[in-house]
Amino acid sequence: MEEKVTKANPQNWVSLYATQLYQYALPRVDDSAIAEDLVQETFLSALKGLDGYKGEASEKNWLFTILKNKIIDFYRKKTREESIMNIPDLQSMESDWFDKDGNWAENKMPKDWQAADNPTERKEIQKLINWCKEHLKELQQHVFTLKYMEDMESDEICKVLNISTSNYWVLIHRARLKMRDCVEHYWLKN
Repeated sequence: MEEKVTKANPQNWVSLYATQLYQYALPRVDDSAIAEDLVQETFLSALKGLDGYKGEASEKNWLFTILKNKIIDFYRKKTREESIMNIPDLQSMESDWFDKDGNWAENKMPKDWQAADNPTERKEIQKLINWCKEHLKELQQHVFTLKYMEDMESDEICKVLNISTSNYWVLIHRARLKMRDCVEHYWLKN
């Protein structure tokens, strides 16, 4: 018995998937115009690759996979355009966070985080996290987004952003510290 191949239906893509794709892209690129462009590019790529769609994944999953690749391409292109040679020495920042023995500085000790229990609190903390992320240096934003929003492995991120492993670890370490500091400052005010 021959398997039935589900055909993609481009006429319905915008009405069925545009909003979902946009909502997925927006927090990952932090710019509504870029998110819209990425969704449009996703639809264009899908149209160009329509003959290659075999129906093995749902049409929605297929479009999301294309969008994820577009987001990765976006970061790859942005990183090529940026200079990454001016990454300062990690020691200069570490002295603000840690003492000479590597222990937390007294004023930088982690605070006790409480889980956001209700949907309103969760929305608020997500807004704050996005706001804090937007205030990271651009390359730190890229690394943070690819690691924690796209769930990419460190070696993949290094390839996409064309950075060394040591640069990656410096960037992710700084991004984590700055994100923690920002959330604690604006969410956990004492």
